[in-house]
Amino acid sequence: MPHLNLPASKRVRQWRVLDLISAAFFGLVFLFFMLVFTPAGDSLAASGRQTLLLSASADPRQRLHVAAAIEAGQQSRVIDACPADTAADHMPCEDPRLNSQLSREMNYYRERHCPPLETSPLCLVPPPKGYKVPVQWPESLHKIWHSNMPYNKIADRKGHQGWMKLDGPHFIFPGGGTMFPDGAEQYIEKLGQYIPMNGGILRTALDMGCGVASFGGYLLAQNILTMSFAPRDSHKSQIQFALERGVPAFVAMLGTRRLPFPAFGFDLVHCSRCLIPFTAYNASYFIEVDRLLRPGGYLVISGPPVQWPKQDKEWSDLQAVARALCYELIAVDGNTVIWKKPAVEMCLPNQNEFGLDLCDDSDDPSFAWYFKLKKCITRMSSVKGEYAIGTIPKWPERLTASLPRSTVLKNGADVYEADTKRWVRRVAHYKNSLKIKLGTPAVRNVMDMNAFFGGFAAALNSDPVWVMNVVPSHKPITLDAIFDRGLIGVYHDWCEPFSTYPRTYDLIHATSIESLIKDPASGRNRCSLLDLMVELDRILRPEGTVVVRDTPEVIEKVARVVRAVRWKPTIYNKEPESHGREKILVATKTFWKS
Repeated sequence: MPHLNLPASKRVRQWRVLDLISAAFFGLVFLFFMLVFTPAGDSLAASGRQTLLLSASADPRQRLHVAAAIEAGQQSRVIDACPADTAADHMPCEDPRLNSQLSREMNYYRERHCPPLETSPLCLVPPPKGYKVPVQWPESLHKIWHSNMPYNKIADRKGHQGWMKLDGPHFIFPGGGTMFPDGAEQYIEKLGQYIPMNGGILRTALDMGCGVASFGGYLLAQNILTMSFAPRDSHKSQIQFALERGVPAFVAMLGTRRLPFPAFGFDLVHCSRCLIPFTAYNASYFIEVDRLLRPGGYLVISGPPVQWPKQDKEWSDLQAVARALCYELIAVDGNTVIWKKPAVEMCLPNQNEFGLDLCDDSDDPSFAWYFKLKKCITRMSSVKGEYAIGTIPKWPERLTASLPRSTVLKNGADVYEADTKRWVRRVAHYKNSLKIKLGTPAVRNVMDMNAFFGGFAAALNSDPVWVMNVVPSHKPITLDAIFDRGLIGVYHDWCEPFSTYPRTYDLIHATSIESLIKDPASGRNRCSLLDLMVELDRILRPEGTVVVRDTPEVIEKVARVVRAVRWKPTIYNKEPESHGREKILVATKTFWKS
């Protein structure tokens, strides 16, 4: 074969290409040996771990593979931080960037809208720069660290109304509100002229559009436990401020769906300039308040439209709806109106311009997880039992009294009594043997992920804590019993993010944790333990604690997962009196910084 007579310049270029290919080959071989046989491979692998986990969100099968490998102990991975500039206050289901394209009708776009789990990155939400362990209760009611939530908008806009002010390294909370700038204590004292605010008659309250929750915070002195809620809005982090203060609070929007609470659970419903259009959409929002308010309970509305300039029509409509529902007008004091709900169905809805009517007997008013608002009035007769104000025991007797509702479970009384005694023993074991900081100022905001009858929360009644009792949406509806005991909580599905800001709970407790993510029909997991632990890491404060009770096999799996989210786990035996086959995992979230 004849040789090609290439020009010298072309022959040089050809050899340079061959040299580059050869060099790349030998470089890859050298890198392979470095990764396999030297410590450099470990550090390089560590730096690339999160890249794999983040990319898993693009392929659901890869995501499941990664989660299964970590749970089985086949891979030892540590999940990296989310980007600090976008994630410090990340709330997946209340993300304005995602929800802004949705319908504005009835504030649908401001309700919960969770992105598909497989599209969510597996990363840990970092604390903001300068974050400190929160100020402890009860001092936190009056001041918090500015660096933990460096958002000045509310202080700038509402400082003259006594909401909050910047004072050196702290935000301070004088206790004021738009309708009570002189302080919640004076406002509560004024309401006490018309409402039995002490003596244990009222126990559970709902504060709608709560701001920084000073009303609920100061009601605690009256032994009234308030669930304060507000949406994520332009004021930035109202609920986050409330929780940082140690006041019970929850992110929610009264829009197109029922609020995630049972029927007839609140003894008092309060709105102080909450700007909820109660009579709009054929009085749908007033009807929802009626569903939540216990018979014989009180409704307080302060601010528009109550005797408000240029809102005569709205004020007239509001009074008309109350009359149609047979609410008793207790007082109109300036811009504050107080009604009392009838304790019995003494009348049907009167003829009215809103076309109000009673719901069918088939309606279960305690169904409230992604349940659309109804345009009918909840029948008191739809829930059997003696649970009206005046018939339900006063606080604190109602905490341990027999359950007043008969709809909870068959043989519910026996199960309830046994559950109450069991949790007294278990909590004593937690405090005495597991080194958990319950009963100390280090623990204020507590969550029970699988609350059942609220026995865990009831056993903590003498501690300086409040407990968010969560009843999983696919389990028996026992949240009404929890409210009847004088406790508070919500429905939730643990394969979705919880409606709260990051770093808002000191202690999270879970029994039968794997049951929270299983499909009751098929027995298959609807999401992974890794997904659940990443979410718990988001809502747990640095140096916070998670306590998990489950079978030894599940506890070992959970231990592997919590190491992946940078927690430090310790596994303990159950209390000696227990006859169950359980282990207890206690894990501490480390205070890491991105």
